[in-house]
Amino acid sequence: MPEPVKDSNKTDTTSGEVPNIGQQLAGKYMTFKLASEEYGLAILRVREIIGLMDITRVPRTKEFIRGVINLRGKVIPVVDLRMKFNMPSTESTDQTVIIVVQWLVSNNATTMGILVDEVLEVLNIAAEQIEPPPELYSRNGETDFILGIGKADKRVICLLDIEQVLSKDETMHLRSLEASEA
Repeated sequence: MPEPVKDSNKTDTTSGEVPNIGQQLAGKYMTFKLASEEYGLAILRVREIIGLMDITRVPRTKEFIRGVINLRGKVIPVVDLRMKFNMPSTESTDQTVIIVVQWLVSNNATTMGILVDEVLEVLNIAAEQIEPPPELYSRNGETDFILGIGKADKRVICLLDIEQVLSKDETMHLRSLEASEA
């Protein structure tokens, strides 16, 4: 996944130039909702979408780690993105799903499920539809997981770098859960 581009790489979109970040991030995104906010994940990170199933809580894990699921014999940790993003929790509905995502960490595949309110659609977001995240979101590295802001019709979509949603320590903890439950 491309690295987020810092503010110094912005170009003037009023002149008709396509921002560099747009060129880097253009592509297909799986879009989903958390509360009234819309997010997008690069489609290449999405392995599958599954309906909500029983999640087994693992003691002494952070609250946003809902637990693990058994998906066709493989134990997969599940992260509640609402809780990770400090949003109020809500009851699950028939639209609540788990998106199974995967990426490489030190040449090892890391797989996790992310609990979301609703999957919307797969969108092809063009370079000219993507802008860098507002500067106020990039302080202290707390939102480095936001690659950019996509615009589709009158909607605003936060494009996520799923690899950065969790800290390195949190990712390693999830990997240990996956290994210890296998």
